[in-house]
Amino acid sequence: EVRLVESGGGLVQAGGSLRLSCAASGFTFDDYTIGWFRQAPGQEREGVSCISNSNSRTYYTDSVKGRFTISSDNAKNTVYLQMNSLKPEDTAVYYCAAVPLVLWVLRSDPNAYHYWGQGTQVTVSS
Repeated sequence: EVRLVESGGGLVQAGGSLRLSCAASGFTFDDYTIGWFRQAPGQEREGVSCISNSNSRTYYTDSVKGRFTISSDNAKNTVYLQMNSLKPEDTAVYYCAAVPLVLWVLRSDPNAYHYWGQGTQVTVSS
């Protein structure tokens, strides 16, 4: 059974930091791309970042470049999203998702991902 379990969300003041974790099981971790998405109320799900576990290639949406860092610990089957200099507009439910060998052009498309976690709330106060 494939499982993705997010943790690390919470309430933080603007300028603060959080580290999200996505613990994966039930598939060959090294062969998958893991993505972080977020969805704010009334908005579409947005691709934030992703990492290919096969070649360590990474992607960031423009609004988080320089503030967020994605990393993968293949020994622990866990992907992390370090979020620094958080802004109120980063407030959303954050989801991790997994897909095998995604076409890189589709890396930020939620429809391309097969498996999803339950999400973790991130709230940034001003």
